[in-house]
Amino acid sequence: MPTVNEVMQVLQEYNSPSTKNTLMNHGAREPFFGVKVGDLKTITKELKLKKEYQLALDLYDTGNSDAMYLAGLIVDEKKISKDDLRHWAKAAYWHMLHDYTVAWVAAESPHGLELGLEWIESPEETIASAGWATLSYWAQLRPNAELDLPLYQKLLERVQKNIHQAQNRVRYTMNGFIIMVGSQFPELTEHCIELSESLGTVYVDMGGTSCKVPDAGEYIYKVQEKGTIGKKKKMVRC
Repeated sequence: MPTVNEVMQVLQEYNSPSTKNTLMNHGAREPFFGVKVGDLKTITKELKLKKEYQLALDLYDTGNSDAMYLAGLIVDEKKISKDDLRHWAKAAYWHMLHDYTVAWVAAESPHGLELGLEWIESPEETIASAGWATLSYWAQLRPNAELDLPLYQKLLERVQKNIHQAQNRVRYTMNGFIIMVGSQFPELTEHCIELSESLGTVYVDMGGTSCKVPDAGEYIYKVQEKGTIGKKKKMVRC
């Protein structure tokens, strides 16, 4: 298994100035190299990195965004602890880390539901956002028979009440939560479409980038048209 320094050297070799500039516009900050996500996946194959628990923890602790994202791709979700994930959530300073890396790994771990419910209570925007994302991914991975429908209904009511007053990035992941519930629970599909219509536009400051907030109702309707309501995933990391 390669050392942290060896992985960091390879990451540096894959640096892309244009990618770095784009990621900085979206919230990334130094130190990092600017490695494309596709290249990060190439690196995992090149270095034969699979389910590397300790290496993943060490890479994440470098504070380098590329290394932190890579850590999420290779960490063993069965070994990572609640404290590890709390530490990761605390250190995740921009959305590619807290809404994706941390939320993906948490949802694939046995701790996702507990931590998702814990994190949405946080006053910290990044952690609360990670919580809503985690709860969304949790439901995408598990059969509906194993999910607590009344809990998700209560969470949906909470989103309806608070989304427009929530912190910026939390509004984005709350909107994503509506999409997820409507796309995963057939009994709530029409309700989520109607909820989206009643809420109107969800405004999120995307930092001057071209990224847009998806219209939840339209998104769910497209899923419905494809006949894929309730379709599950084997993993959410990508």
